[in-house]
Amino acid sequence: MTKSNSDPAPQNAVDASAADAPAAGIADVSLAEISATYAKALLAVCEEASKTTKVAAEAADIASWLAGQPKFEQVLASELLGDDEKQRIIDRVFATRYDQTLVDFLRVLSRRDRLGLLRPILIEVGRQHREIRGHVHVQITTATPLAEAAAAKLASALRALVDGEPQLEIKVDPELIGGTVVRIGDTVYDGSVARQLQRLESQMINRSVHEIQSRRDRFRHSSGN
Repeated sequence: MTKSNSDPAPQNAVDASAADAPAAGIADVSLAEISATYAKALLAVCEEASKTTKVAAEAADIASWLAGQPKFEQVLASELLGDDEKQRIIDRVFATRYDQTLVDFLRVLSRRDRLGLLRPILIEVGRQHREIRGHVHVQITTATPLAEAAAAKLASALRALVDGEPQLEIKVDPELIGGTVVRIGDTVYDGSVARQLQRLESQMINRSVHEIQSRRDRFRHSSGN
């Protein structure tokens, strides 16, 4: 089926807001720029309708679900399906479950051949929404589930580290053995026992290598005399 890369005329508020977003086939545009442009367009429409928080939460819900549905993502990205088929998929899967503005946004992505970027766009919606609200995403990984009181105490302590209100994403990884790993953006604060053991092991290996090298150098020096 032949698909056009030309932009369709805006059909609703979401479509009009996304009019400046690059359509498929436009070169020299990074995926990050595309995601940021579409996310900004959606949030602008939601802000006017006073439903930003609701739609951002639903966007996060869809993004989380898509992470476990790689085959469905492949269907959305497939060039073998035309817009009509993808619109029907949107009707069946999303139309009755999510806010109409968000559903309209999915339709826009379909018409502009951008459903293959749906998950990164929805993730960017969440990032921009947190930024607008002064929220900072903080990923917490612990060896055991974190009690609500402990999470609240940790969030309070993190306010001194972040420029905004920390929004915690808590994960459990038994392999940590103990302690907590905190990721804020690209910065990782690792206080886990497992990591400390890895560092200790690395230090011991480096020390052993250094001692072996020193002994070999002394032996060569002695032999030379």
